[in-house]
This record gives sequence, C-alpha cells and structure tokens, in this order.
Amino acid sequence: MTVRWGIVGPGRIARKVAADFVHVPDAEVVAVASRSKERAAAFAADVGARTVHDSYRAIVEDPEVDVLYIATPHPLHRAVALAGLRAGKALLVEKAFTVTPEATREIAALAAERGAFVMEAMWTRFQPAIARMRELIADGAIGDVMAVQADLGAQQPSSPDDRFYNLALGGGALFDLSVYPISFAQMVLGNPETVTVHGQMVADGVDVEEAILLGYPEGRSATLFASLRCQSPGMARVVGTGGWIEVPPRFHHPSRLLVHRNGHEPEELHLPATGAGYSHEIAEVTEGVKAGLAESAVMPLADTVAVQDIMGRVADKLGMAVAEGPADLEQ
Repeated sequence: MTVRWGIVGPGRIARKVAADFVHVPDAEVVAVASRSKERAAAFAADVGARTVHDSYRAIVEDPEVDVLYIATPHPLHRAVALAGLRAGKALLVEKAFTVTPEATREIAALAAERGAFVMEAMWTRFQPAIARMRELIADGAIGDVMAVQADLGAQQPSSPDDRFYNLALGGGALFDLSVYPISFAQMVLGNPETVTVHGQMVADGVDVEEAILLGYPEGRSATLFASLRCQSPGMARVVGTGGWIEVPPRFHHPSRLLVHRNGHEPEELHLPATGAGYSHEIAEVTEGVKAGLAESAVMPLADTVAVQDIMGRVADKLGMAVAEGPADLEQ
C-alpha cells in the first residue's frame, strides 16, 4: 500500500520535508495546494506531484489524497485541519500545532471522534539520537532525571514583511523557536506545575525572546531560552542523579549524543538521521495510516496538547495578544 500525501502550503519548510519522501518507499506526494496556482505548480513540478490545487478546499476534497501535510502559517492550521478531518484525511500538522490551546483541543477532539491519524510534525522526537537518548533515560543510565536545559536562538531579519515579525501569520519566537525546547522538556519531564517567564516584545506585539523556567515536583526543573534576535548554540542537556546526557547543536535535529555517567569517561554516540531528518516523521505517519492507528506513540496528541498549554501560559505571562485563525475553511 502506498500512502498518498498532499502538501498544503508549499513554503520553506514544506520544500525541505518534501525532499525526504524519497527515503520512505510507501509514501508519495501526489498533490500540492497553494492560494497561488503558479506557486503550487512550480512546487509540484519540483517534487513530482501530479495534481495542483489553487485552493486549500480543493486538496481537502481530493479523493486521491490520504494524508494532508499542513505547512501553512500557524493561524491557518486550525481551519485546514478541521476541514481535512471532516473529509476523512489523516494529518501531519507543522509545529506549532495551532496558535492557542483551545484550537489544539478542538482538533484533537475531532480526531478522536473520527478515529483519524493526526500528529504534530515535531521531527525532533523521531531523530535516531533522540530516540536513543530516551532509551538511555528509561534504562536509568543517568539515574533520576532532575533538570533539562535547552536553548534555541536564530537571528532573523526584523523586517515587518518577514513572517517571523508578522503577528497575523503567527510570528514571534514562541511559535517558531520556543516550541522546540518546550516540547523537549515536556518529552523528558512531563507536564510542569509552574511556568515562569521573562521576555521581550517589540512594539507590534511580537515576542522576540523569552527565558522560561518550568517547575516540577521534587525540585525538578527545565531552564529554556529562545530568541529571534540572538544566535545561540542550540544545545540541550538532561541532568540526572547519575550523570547527564548532552545533545550537541543543534539539539532539535542532532546526529550524536555525549553520555556522561558519574565515575566514567564520556561516551560519544553517533546516530545520524536518514536524509535531512524529516524522513522519520514521514515514516511514522505512513506506517500509522497503513496500520489503521489513530495517533503516534512517539508524538501522541496528549503531548501536543500539553505543549500548547505551556505555550499558552507563556503567551499570557508575556502579555501576547495571540490571534488564532478561523475554524471554517473558506477556500
């Protein structure tokens, strides 16, 4: 069985993801949709898709598409995802999954009602190095985990024409960058009891930087940093009572780990990804759809909801006026 994919929103990230389909034999990109037919046609020609749609509604209703990969700006995820579920499609939705926790819960509820496979495109969780890190932690390699540290800074142009600084397009550090360290911490430590934030917003309400402290029972913590105005190493550490694991830059798609066990020399593990690293999440969805599953065990919707809840609390504490997109898909 070949699982047929449609790409909604042929932008920068979609182009990177599409290039990795060659590494997943049972997955094929068959359709592309953009509100610009010329843009969709050019993208489709590049990736070998046979069908071009000049509206999101058209690809949602395309009977030749099994899975929609939604790579539009964040506020548009909600409408496309809900329409796709009602049309019987499986979904891979780029992170951040939505702009608000309420919209994420709305999609998760409809997915549960329809029994459709839905997953957030958090490629980090599928990197071989991260999969091995989780195994080591579960096996007690570093004892009881007490702390997570992670940063991700990428200096971006501050032009209001760039989507990173456009509030209507879900711009800001939170939805593009902070989602990574937050999801990493939630993966390792679970859901926090407290969220403390210090950050900076520019005049139009876009957050450009935030430091986040997540508090957990028994004194455990996650110390996180993200920035649109500073380039940072992009490192992560998981610290336990028996040692620590270092995830070298960039931690959200690493190729190696450094395992430090108390009393032992560090151990370096090389675990490169296949292709650019997106192939693993494509394979997860493809195999899940073929098996008739409703979600991924690696990136379950409950974790996506939890991460969006943390992001919602961060936004509230910063005073961000986030604007979720509509529930109904117009075109």
